[in-house]
Amino acid sequence: MGEVANDYREKIKNLAIAMSALPQLELKTDHYFADGMYIRSVFRPAGTVIVGKVHKKEHFYIIVSGCVDVTSGGEVIRHHAPSIVVSKPGTQRAVHAIQDSLCMTVHRTDKTDLDEIEEELIEPCDYALLGSDNKLLEVQS
Repeated sequence: MGEVANDYREKIKNLAIAMSALPQLELKTDHYFADGMYIRSVFRPAGTVIVGKVHKKEHFYIIVSGCVDVTSGGEVIRHHAPSIVVSKPGTQRAVHAIQDSLCMTVHRTDKTDLDEIEEELIEPCDYALLGSDNKLLEVQS
């Protein structure tokens, strides 16, 4: 990972830590499984900001409806639905929903247990606000 990537990772970590002091919203999340595939579908009300976790494997990030600003690697890109992004390993996103939006990630895995999927697909993160089921974790003070 280069210097720019390290700088971005530090900035997004600081954003997530700062966000942990704010009121949290549990987002409607659905999970779908089919023959070696897993889809996580998350509805984001307008104004919501989400800091995702670092992904280990290439996958699809799909904006199904709405409009989101996605920061990944330090660059902000506005995506109007429909939009499909190929996310590379090491990707971590901060997403701001400009409009009510539905976004999905599509992953290759034969697993169906969310904790096992997270272990396979996501780098460990000590500042995460959400668990493998996308439910709020208790914030440690």
